[in-house]
Amino acid sequence: MLGVLLSSWLIGKIIIEVFLIIGLWKIFKKCQKPGWWSIIPAFREYQLAKCANRENEGRMYLLIIAMEYILTFISGIFDFNDQKFIDNHIFGVMIYLVAVLSIFVAVLVYSIRIYSGVFELFGASKRWFWGLIFVGRFLPNFVLGIGKKYQPKFIYVDPADNEGAALSGMRAKAMETGLTVNIEERTAMDFFKKRYLLRDIHLNIEPGHMVLLLGGSGAGKTTFVNAVNGYEKAKAEIILNGSSIYDDYGKMKYKIGFVPQMDLMRGNDSVLRTLLDSAKLRLPADIKPAQRKERAEEALKFFGLEPVKDRLCDKLSGGQRKRLSIAMEYISNPDLFILDEPDSGLDGVMARELMEGLRKIADQGKIVIVITHSPDRVIDLFDDVIVLAKDSKLTGRLTYFGPIDKAKEFFERDKMEKIVLRINRQEEGGEGLADEFIEKYAEVCHG
Repeated sequence: MLGVLLSSWLIGKIIIEVFLIIGLWKIFKKCQKPGWWSIIPAFREYQLAKCANRENEGRMYLLIIAMEYILTFISGIFDFNDQKFIDNHIFGVMIYLVAVLSIFVAVLVYSIRIYSGVFELFGASKRWFWGLIFVGRFLPNFVLGIGKKYQPKFIYVDPADNEGAALSGMRAKAMETGLTVNIEERTAMDFFKKRYLLRDIHLNIEPGHMVLLLGGSGAGKTTFVNAVNGYEKAKAEIILNGSSIYDDYGKMKYKIGFVPQMDLMRGNDSVLRTLLDSAKLRLPADIKPAQRKERAEEALKFFGLEPVKDRLCDKLSGGQRKRLSIAMEYISNPDLFILDEPDSGLDGVMARELMEGLRKIADQGKIVIVITHSPDRVIDLFDDVIVLAKDSKLTGRLTYFGPIDKAKEFFERDKMEKIVLRINRQEEGGEGLADEFIEKYAEVCHG
């Protein structure tokens, strides 16, 4: 009798699984995805979530299922039916039971989120379909899959699957003086999938140039500067005044001054003490204290901080703190300055004063690269502009590099902020022309 019951149960499980696979196979076909995903447990729920544009829920579901497998493995190692084992490890057993309960609740919650999206996708009555869910997931999937009246309201397309703008085939020739950037790609793993953050960026910047780094949110500006300064290396060749930043990073990092958006100074130190501490970090160890102090005083004078040299950093105005942040990097006399929104939070007058200070640094033969979200108020101080944009694969690409006036002609816009609107994606309020301008720039460079 027991054998018959077990056989019936097994047959029932197989039939239910077959119905589930058929339903999911049909759903994936309707969503223009490979039907074979329906055969792989857990991953099929992830693909189902992607169909409904609920990929984050699908990722969490996969993570939870992985944790469930770990707990199952643990239960196979330890004998939780042995009362003596339970008595000797009561605390561990309690943690295990809480984990099991948490996993059960999490699976239920994320299943509900995923299937809510699926029902909305197919315009199915939630009340009726939730009833089917309690009978078994196979039933709503089967009905949605084979039912001709149930068609997806939209087809989710992963941007990474788009073709994107064509590669330029360019490469910047390394210069003896100045900055040469040849970034083939900067990638990251995103849930077992290789994602391109930056790709195909090639340019040369002459000494003495102050360069605006322009692009919308997520265009890759911060990723670009981190790749250039060697903080986050890319598959790239970065040459500064004839030396490779990547190959000789220990030496070259002192040739680069990077000023982040948030300052790193201690509020209870004086301005002079802050610069002296920076000199210890930024200058070679064999530099004498008197020379470090001399260099700090030069920085004070250059950035107009002499009147407040004994003031605590916490008592400085916003503009003074920004100038001090730049002075901390100026101490080592770097060849390349990179600044991330140095004028954020400053009014027009203070912002211009700050940018004029950066212009003076560039006029000393340095290269200054600046990210700012208010470029038009100080655009006359810049020589060139680097314009980055996300292509249709959501990869940061170079859409233009060159003089400011020619940039306006290239994009047919008279303001930098209007240029950003041209290349921003439509869902971000832009015109969505990034791919077009990426390829147009490559054509111009090829002559």
